[in-house]
Amino acid sequence: MIRRTCAIVAALMLALTPAAAAAEVEPVAKNLDIPWGLAFLPDGSALFTQRDTGQIMSLKDGQVTEVQKIDESEPTDGEGGLLGLAVSPGFESDRTVFVYYSTSEDNRIAKLRLGEVPQPILTGIAKNRYHNGGRLAFGPDGMLYATTGDAQDKGTAQDLNSLNGKILRMTPDGKPAPDNPFGDSVVYSIGHRNPQGLGWDGAGRLYSSELGDATWDEVNLIEGGKNYGWPDCEGECGNGEYVDPLVTWSVKDSSPSGLAVHGDNLYVAALRGQRLWQIPLNGDGTVGEPKSLFQGEYGRLRTPVAAPDGTLWVTTSNQDNNGEPGPDDDQILSITP
Repeated sequence: MIRRTCAIVAALMLALTPAAAAAEVEPVAKNLDIPWGLAFLPDGSALFTQRDTGQIMSLKDGQVTEVQKIDESEPTDGEGGLLGLAVSPGFESDRTVFVYYSTSEDNRIAKLRLGEVPQPILTGIAKNRYHNGGRLAFGPDGMLYATTGDAQDKGTAQDLNSLNGKILRMTPDGKPAPDNPFGDSVVYSIGHRNPQGLGWDGAGRLYSSELGDATWDEVNLIEGGKNYGWPDCEGECGNGEYVDPLVTWSVKDSSPSGLAVHGDNLYVAALRGQRLWQIPLNGDGTVGEPKSLFQGEYGRLRTPVAAPDGTLWVTTSNQDNNGEPGPDDDQILSITP
């Protein structure tokens, strides 16, 4: 267990400033409107969502163009709207992508061929102004995973009859994966407050980053059927009923949104912490000491994704309610670690 104290974090950041400065950073897109989900197509171009405008955008050869608008998507004047995006593993033949978005009634997951009407595959995920989760990703098992927040109703996280406060695992048609741990349910793990990061290491282990409440933010090693404690436990509790996190931070140092595996490291984007956390992977599911990169240089960071060219792309989130946008915000940055 790695528990951050303010003194240790401050010392780490001072020691690591030169290393952060040595990384090469290049903007690949500027003047965006709260980019949230980001994924690459087989041809190397990228798709991304814009949370409040409800647009799916394309980024190819440095040019940003609108692909389509999701008319059902409605921002919540907080954290909801058009959120996660995942590309079908069979995109070259099925031309399908998946999106997670808020509507007037709920949060939902839909699939669509680009330019066509979205077809909902999972509805009824409760929404609220905050705590909507929203990350989508295909795992190495070919299943679609989604993170859901507790929608500001803490009790949902422990309720197996609720889709909220969970990590979900489903087929591309929105059906429960055949070997899910809770029977005929898309629920994969429970006890989450507002998870927004999903990533797998080379051995197929799943990691997730989660925004905490008043004290601790987390990175967790996710296993099917396990309980991660919220709302009874935040951070490390040492209670055998719950899984303790691999990493915790003070909420002022992180507020982690997206997570990516790149090489032998996890990278976690911090909103309130305004930095990128680099966390070494030890190869056995444990992690090393987190390193703080780019603190305060690019503002609020939302989504890191490993790019086909070997770089790491990271989106900023300075146009949202809590940001202070600069003249180029929001941006997508290409980082050579």
